[in-house]
Amino acid sequence: MDLVKFRNDVNQMTEKLSFGLKEKDVYKLKNVSKQLTEMYQKNLVKINHSILELICASNLISRGYLVKVEKDVSEILVCDIYAKKGDGDTIIEIETGFTPPDHAMDTVDYFAARIISKIARYSQYCSKFSLATPAVGILPISKIFLLPPNARKEQDVKKVQELCDRYYKNPPIKYDEILNAHLHSIYLINIDKGFAKEVDPQGYVELTENLLRRSEVEY
Repeated sequence: MDLVKFRNDVNQMTEKLSFGLKEKDVYKLKNVSKQLTEMYQKNLVKINHSILELICASNLISRGYLVKVEKDVSEILVCDIYAKKGDGDTIIEIETGFTPPDHAMDTVDYFAARIISKIARYSQYCSKFSLATPAVGILPISKIFLLPPNARKEQDVKKVQELCDRYYKNPPIKYDEILNAHLHSIYLINIDKGFAKEVDPQGYVELTENLLRRSEVEY
């Protein structure tokens, strides 16, 4: 644990993000960086993940949200970012694409199941649920989440559930959790420039499919 480096990195990013924010919003952002530093001292967060949380928090704060990081939303779930504005609330879960060594031979399926599980589990605790990822990676978003619950076919929900059952058994992902899950947006994070751009799920899926098709042709 290197508290000095963590504090320096967080403070440097906070200063970069503060440009363009109102004075009262700078105070709110500094409060988030303080929360992250306190959690690092308890060995609850890592620097790379914290920087991503800070960038997303800045985006929400600039839009009038009150932001908390690493917040308990149930007895077993802690969300990366919880934000509230008026009567509405939003949760953002950050995904870096890391998969453990145990899944070196089934990385894509494991990652896809993890994304599904997050949408299914966390979205029931907020009015808007979003995923966030560094702009260098691609999230495997299941197309089932592009449809409203009443348009999702039972066979498609069960297919997605079967994938989750391979990796999540304690507790398992329930059928109704997948059926009723909602995905509001995806945040693409540019770490170097210190900003996050919000895109809608349909646009994100179309963008990533185009990128993959181009890669198939080029390579």
